[in-house]
Amino acid sequence: MQPIHTLHDFFARTGAEVRLYHMGRRVEPCPLDALSRFEEGAIAWPFPWQGQARLGIVFRIGDLDDPLIWFLALPLDEQGQLVPPMRDAFLQRLLVTLGRNVDRVGREARNGDEIENLMHDNPLAFTPSLSFQAMLHAYATRDIGKPASPHLEPVEAYLSGQEMDWQFLGLQGLADFTVRLDEEAARRLAARLPSLPDEVLNSLCYCLEHLAVSDTLGMALRERGEQAAVMGRLETLCACVRAVSGADEAIAGAWFDDLLTDPAACGPDLLAAIAGRGWMHLEDGQRLPCFLTRLAQQPNTDFAAVARDLALIPRLRLPVLMALREAGPDTPIGQRLAGLGQ
Repeated sequence: MQPIHTLHDFFARTGAEVRLYHMGRRVEPCPLDALSRFEEGAIAWPFPWQGQARLGIVFRIGDLDDPLIWFLALPLDEQGQLVPPMRDAFLQRLLVTLGRNVDRVGREARNGDEIENLMHDNPLAFTPSLSFQAMLHAYATRDIGKPASPHLEPVEAYLSGQEMDWQFLGLQGLADFTVRLDEEAARRLAARLPSLPDEVLNSLCYCLEHLAVSDTLGMALRERGEQAAVMGRLETLCACVRAVSGADEAIAGAWFDDLLTDPAACGPDLLAAIAGRGWMHLEDGQRLPCFLTRLAQQPNTDFAAVARDLALIPRLRLPVLMALREAGPDTPIGQRLAGLGQ
């Protein structure tokens, strides 16, 4: 019998039906092979968040009727690689709980109480925000072929223009709607966007920020965000910035460039929105140094923490380190770096 050294080993041995989802920078499906290679030390975690590899694991073992869900945050080192001890301790606890007979568990499991209880007092467990939980459930139900939640129907009705009280719309319904958004529905949503109340728009954006968005919807989000900026509605501006991050570079990157050239726009909340959801658009030789400069100019931002978090992203690691290294001592970046050394 082969020993179990990794989470991937555990799921393979039990024959579990398992689906993984990134739960760090955004919610999106994660290939099972990515976890295997990460645990083997072959790759750095592709989407780190606050020094962790955050995962949503949806799995069914044996004859369980409903899948179980684990939210695990695996610690990373400075290179974005797994720090194994806490993962190993969790596996040890898992094997002890199951009596080390995972093959029997895979065949005979009837309820998930023992396995589910492993999340109690587990230092690796975390509770995602409500929007992240809603998106995970929306993805999982779609991916395993289950119907969307009952909250989807009123959202579809409202966004199609039917008269109804928007306060009765549920976040889960908005998540179900966005995950199932096709090209035609995106076109209709873009046309509806200008008339949405801020409260609905913001909640919708907290779901859209996890997805790729069409050019038409991306432009509508930018226009609504610019309108919010003129009216001083910071939350709506930042929500639109986060949601437009899933748009094409020609749309999202161009808007980021315009925002970053405006010192008045680049407050801590906007910069956090760009770093948190639009990191892929920072892989640009001019935009990244501009972003870091604006970040350095904001005394209320944790410059070192944001720069470190971006540098953990494999594709951004070298560009971030180069931008920091090349900053002159009299530049905002250089001054912030000098202040860190004092």
